[in-house]
Amino acid sequence: MSVLADMLAEIFREPTLAGVARELATLAAPLWLAALVGLLIGWAWRPRWAAAVVDVAGHQQQPVPAAAAAQQAPAPQTTVADHLAVVPRAKAASLAPVEEEELAVSTPDLMHLRRVVEEKDGGPAWTHMMDRTLPTFRYQAWKREPQNGPPQYRSSTIFEDASPDVVRDFFWDDDFRISNTWDDMLLEHETLEECTKTGTMVVRWVRKFPFFCSDREYVIGRRIWASGKTYYCVTKSVPRPSVPRSSKPRRVDLYYSSWCIRPVESRNGDGAMTACEVLLFHHEDMGIPWSIAKLGVQQGMWGCVKRIEPGLRAYQTARAAGEPISKCAAMAHANTKFVADELTASENNTEAGSTSNNAQAEKPKHWTGNLPKVFVIGSVVALACTFDKGLLTKALVFGTARRFAGPGRR
Repeated sequence: MSVLADMLAEIFREPTLAGVARELATLAAPLWLAALVGLLIGWAWRPRWAAAVVDVAGHQQQPVPAAAAAQQAPAPQTTVADHLAVVPRAKAASLAPVEEEELAVSTPDLMHLRRVVEEKDGGPAWTHMMDRTLPTFRYQAWKREPQNGPPQYRSSTIFEDASPDVVRDFFWDDDFRISNTWDDMLLEHETLEECTKTGTMVVRWVRKFPFFCSDREYVIGRRIWASGKTYYCVTKSVPRPSVPRSSKPRRVDLYYSSWCIRPVESRNGDGAMTACEVLLFHHEDMGIPWSIAKLGVQQGMWGCVKRIEPGLRAYQTARAAGEPISKCAAMAHANTKFVADELTASENNTEAGSTSNNAQAEKPKHWTGNLPKVFVIGSVVALACTFDKGLLTKALVFGTARRFAGPGRR
């Protein structure tokens, strides 16, 4: 305060009014510049709630015509909730078709699974883990560890004398998982939603974990696509706020476990396509350290895999005996057909368009696009030169300007 008082006293000693005004303007200029810099920086990093307030105010000021409001009002008997509700098969045909993007699992999930199957998803390379062969099946496993996210696992299981249709139903049949106990971790299951037209389901699982962990709850969306005799089966966690959370069992929010089931040549050497390969891609965040999870997977993988093959043979026997299939397995028959070549062409066109848009975005911008940044940096430099009271202040101000300018040329 004493410094400011001395400066004001010095200013008012000026012999003319014009001199006093000039000196006051010189003193106030940095303050105005600082205020302007604060406004610009505050606008650049404005909080989300401020943008939301502006957006809400703008919407409130725009009245919606009555005709448009009537068009936007949902039809009383064709809501998405009606399509996704669990309904008897007899009533399914009377429902209007559900939109693809409104389903829990949609076409982009199929495209992603196909890229993973073809090893074109851009992820890290797979590292071989295991290779075991028994008389009736062969098992191979790989893993990879992305920078962000839990470890990912890929496996190939080839069952001799097995059709893709039965293997598809086998993995979809939650009732048989529990009754046969080949998947002894599954304690209970519940169907929350289903679309009988596309076969899309949302199910709730509770899985048993070791004694030192609480059981885990999963809310999973799943759907099957078919291209000939090749089936792409996607299962992944989906958000459902309507399903209440509890401390036990603990909810798993990140879960992905998908298969590609396809016929392959038997190893008998006769050229017959009587074997079936299951390519599995799996990762999840179970809420325990990933290093411990990796150790558990490595130690228990083969024991779990060995239980699958006897379960499949029991399932084949039950189907051959004419036992009725469960509702879960029946939903596996409501798969979505697609032509692989057409989907590949569509995906390539999408990627080409995305590349073109990126190229346009990377074109050099006109120098006028950098005016706000230049103005702010110039203002900060003026501040630094005005406050000629020490190196620390200048270093702080210039450091702020350099951070705002970004990692460009220094």
